[in-house]
Amino acid sequence: MPLLSTRGAGSARGFGFGAIKIYPYTLDFLVVAGGGGGGNAPHHGAGGGAGGYRTNSYLITGPGTVVTVSVGDGGGAATSGSASQISAPAQSTISSAGGGKGGQYAGNPGQPGGSGGGGDYSSGFGTGNTPSTSPSQGNPGAQGAPNAGGGGGASSPGSSGQGGGSGGNGGAGSLYSITSSYYAGGGGGSATDALTPGAGGIGGGGNGANYSNNATPGTANTGGGGGGAERNASTVGGSGGKGVCILSLPTNSYSKASTTGSPTVTQSGPITILTYTGSGSLTT
Repeated sequence: MPLLSTRGAGSARGFGFGAIKIYPYTLDFLVVAGGGGGGNAPHHGAGGGAGGYRTNSYLITGPGTVVTVSVGDGGGAATSGSASQISAPAQSTISSAGGGKGGQYAGNPGQPGGSGGGGDYSSGFGTGNTPSTSPSQGNPGAQGAPNAGGGGGASSPGSSGQGGGSGGNGGAGSLYSITSSYYAGGGGGSATDALTPGAGGIGGGGNGANYSNNATPGTANTGGGGGGAERNASTVGGSGGKGVCILSLPTNSYSKASTTGSPTVTQSGPITILTYTGSGSLTT
């Protein structure tokens, strides 16, 4: 960690000697779960739903609080994603649900999740915000008609596939202002032959397939849903993107903290941002 400031020995002894007061402070965080995988062939694979997207904060009143983080994996093809979570003693545990897998032909509907997976023309789509949170952690997928529907995203549902037209686009993810980045976009649905496949939603959603383009995965550490497969291009839907947990706190408070799990540490003005892509902790 870079040297942020220097102080004389007397100033470090306590508030009465002019030390900077670092408690209490607000620890802000984002919790994004793993995205759902896109649906498989042999017919129209639908887009996977994005992982649940939740923000909140803890009030840190003193040293020694251990904040624990776990990050969910994205689902493989036609598999839902896994949950991400943050917890601390005497605080509410905040969990985001994995994205629902994309649907495919013959009774394999899109599944519910943080955001729901899309459906093909013969199977239903998955609901979002499942289990229910307030504010909502995500949106539903969309139905195919007959080209496959897109998976839901954090800020909007997936789009329906169009008969004789394109596959459905994935729902848009949400902008996290602290990092100025989007997360949790839904996967695009596939389209028949040379018709236009659905685009992944902003925030890491993968693109759907058509005759000449394979499905693409959701972007790692965004919780994006995977794109749906098309029978002539690929047999396997795109995998969902792994989730992410992001913590931010005042830099002078971070100077007294320790971490596990090797988060990426960046500074933005007076704020230090910790980005976790796996399990870890922050001890205040």
